[in-house]
Amino acid sequence: MSEKEFSCPIAMSHEVANMTHVAQGPCHGPAPIPEEGKWVKSKEVSDISGYTHGVGWCAPQQGACKLSLNVKDGIIQEALVETIGCSGMTHSAAMAAEILPGKTVLEAMNTDLVCDAINTAMRELFLQIAYGRTQSAFSEGGLVIGAGMEDLGKGARSMVGTMYGTKEKGVRYLEMTEGYCTRMALDENDEVIGYEFVSLGKMTDFIKKGMEPNEAYEKSKGTYGRFDEAAKYIDPRKE
Repeated sequence: MSEKEFSCPIAMSHEVANMTHVAQGPCHGPAPIPEEGKWVKSKEVSDISGYTHGVGWCAPQQGACKLSLNVKDGIIQEALVETIGCSGMTHSAAMAAEILPGKTVLEAMNTDLVCDAINTAMRELFLQIAYGRTQSAFSEGGLVIGAGMEDLGKGARSMVGTMYGTKEKGVRYLEMTEGYCTRMALDENDEVIGYEFVSLGKMTDFIKKGMEPNEAYEKSKGTYGRFDEAAKYIDPRKE
């Protein structure tokens, strides 16, 4: 090989410039990673594709963000931002959901997403995507745009669990995946055997279609466990 092929525009120190060139031996490139049903040797940002989730937290650890991204050819096509913690996080999530789509994963990682928890989630997702640890790693063609909304379910609401308990008074179910808990069912030993809930997403949809609020409320109720066998029922927020 000629000296011209080894010319380098990068500035070198005098000592390095006068060193004898030693040819590079084997160069196999990066290890292939699984991406949407293919094995890819990623060298550029545009080589990255995948759908994945990740969780981030703020510095004082007072809040958290679950971030879901659908990346195609290095560009974020879809973003789902779910937060829990301080009230400001919801407003930050609104901005992040507008900022993220259309950016490359590298741009997004170096963009201020307002909330520390969302920034941390973006960092964690970047690592997963760059290493091929995605939900769609072995799914041919990946997941369609809209996969994030499908994760939310029919009610298009985050699945949140909110439970509270004390040594003296025991546990209280406040929010389950199914919805807002209205009553807890207790047996003759005062142990929990079920609960009643209202699906707020369904109720809102019924009301939007013209149904009376009270009727929508009753129609959106459901129960879990041995609710009908209870010795007594309690309101978890008042009793």
